[in-house]
Amino acid sequence: MLEPFLLTASAAGIAVAVVAGVMGCFIVWRRMAYFSDSLAHSALLGIALGFVVGLHPHGGIIIVCLLFASLLLWLQQKGILATDTLLGILAHGGLSIGMVTLSILEQRIDLHAYLFGDILTVTTNELLWICGGGAVILGLLIGNWSSLVLMTIHEDLARAEGVRVPHMHGLFMLLMTMIVAVSIHVVGILLISSLLIIPAATARCITRSPHTMAVMASIIGVMAVMLGMYGSLTLDTPSGPSIVVASVIIFVIVLSTLGMARNER
Repeated sequence: MLEPFLLTASAAGIAVAVVAGVMGCFIVWRRMAYFSDSLAHSALLGIALGFVVGLHPHGGIIIVCLLFASLLLWLQQKGILATDTLLGILAHGGLSIGMVTLSILEQRIDLHAYLFGDILTVTTNELLWICGGGAVILGLLIGNWSSLVLMTIHEDLARAEGVRVPHMHGLFMLLMTMIVAVSIHVVGILLISSLLIIPAATARCITRSPHTMAVMASIIGVMAVMLGMYGSLTLDTPSGPSIVVASVIIFVIVLSTLGMARNER
């Protein structure tokens, strides 16, 4: 018989992995891995903002991440610096300002849990937030699947087919910020992008169609969460990093198996 906290943690991990698998496919296809990483880094500033104005940390994260994405788009249009330089400045600036603000406010928070996640301490209320937020993200992804895939493949073709590309860009940014806010307790600010990218990259090696890749990425993500939780419990290791290690191991196994199969041909 599993302990209640394990059931809660498992449900939270599965919910995040399913949504992150589908969302991660778009991040891999659009080559936005560094953007998702930078967006997650700015989330700590959102947590600090939440404490300053008395807002729930999840609300602060969504507001700051949306501001981050808007500021990046504005700076990109100005053409002052390269995108990777802007991402580096905004991400590390946001992370550092967040840590300094929390230090000045002398807030007693578990910073390690925010940075690296602690799935084993997810409460029932947090599980409801994760499942509710995850359902909204997944619903929007499935509902706009064709438009998002077409826009990812070729934006001009998407416009010709009647897709409102600016609206889809806005929706995609909103979904990115929401998944950061939803996933933060499972793998933390610094490791969220790994849960988005690694399962999707693994699935890409063994699938041929977008739909299959999205399903496989979610399955691989769930496997990584379960293996990571088991490793965390048995070896007494941090839960967030353990989940990421499990996803890396799966990726290496898949890649090695594919390599051996090709050598045998």
